[in-house]
Amino acid sequence: MNFEILWGFVLATASLAIFPGPDNIYVLTQSIANGKKYGLATTAGLISGCLVHTTLLAFGVSAIISLNPYLFFVIKLFGALYLFYLAFRVWRSDAKISLETTNKSKKTRWQLYRQGFLMNVLNPKVTIFFLAFFPGFLFSNFLSTTLQFYILGMLFMVISFLIFSAIAIMAGGISEYLQQHPNAPVFLKWLQILVFTGIGLYLLLSYK
Repeated sequence: MNFEILWGFVLATASLAIFPGPDNIYVLTQSIANGKKYGLATTAGLISGCLVHTTLLAFGVSAIISLNPYLFFVIKLFGALYLFYLAFRVWRSDAKISLETTNKSKKTRWQLYRQGFLMNVLNPKVTIFFLAFFPGFLFSNFLSTTLQFYILGMLFMVISFLIFSAIAIMAGGISEYLQQHPNAPVFLKWLQILVFTGIGLYLLLSYK
């Protein structure tokens, strides 16, 4: 087992979870509008949905690799190009972070959990991202590919849950900081570009 690859995955996952995106911004706005417990319920729903994508990836990609090992290189190449594309999308995007919190009606925590779960499961971009991100971090020549994908998926879920939960708990302070420091989103934007590009280069240059 290559623990350096696992630590790299942990660091990359933590970096991606911290940067502003649809999921953690949604957690932030729900926490500001309704309270910490509602933000945590949203977080639990979003993270639960990752298990579905992990399962699809674990069995689907493992089967492809077992049929034709050369396809592994193609998958990693796709992953690198997709991450470069995400970096380009971030570069083209507005650096502003919208914290619109107006709600027509307050949802229960169960409703927010269910909504977060469905948002994640029904979003094909999550499946594409998992396909792009996970294969480059397979870390063992002895464990089955399916098991490795599940281990990576569990790590991804735990790390994302901890960071999203911290965002929910500290929502008020984060919102106040963003209002007081208008240049913070610009800094985060360029840092996100560097992370996407760095992970893409890693996938492109690594081999197994």
